[in-house]
Amino acid sequence: MSPSQESVYPEYETDSSQSSKLIRKFKETPFVPIGMAGFAAVVGYGLYRLKHRGEMKMSLHLIHMRVAAQGFVVGAITCGVLYSMFRDYVVKPKE
Repeated sequence: MSPSQESVYPEYETDSSQSSKLIRKFKETPFVPIGMAGFAAVVGYGLYRLKHRGEMKMSLHLIHMRVAAQGFVVGAITCGVLYSMFRDYVVKPKE
């Protein structure tokens, strides 16, 4: 980029470290890390319960865990969309 050109996204270029960029993205979309953490929790719980599943077939156990993980992620995405709509249209209405 030549020195005479102005930056298209100046607010994004001021953050130099990866952690500050990550924190900024988490503040913009807070339900993404919640969905990722919930997915990881369901997978961890599924692996833990895999050892103590009793007479349940492996395929049935895996299907239940997949549905639970997908449900958590879809719920987090839905909450995120509702939160962003609330923030955009209710908290700071357009002129």
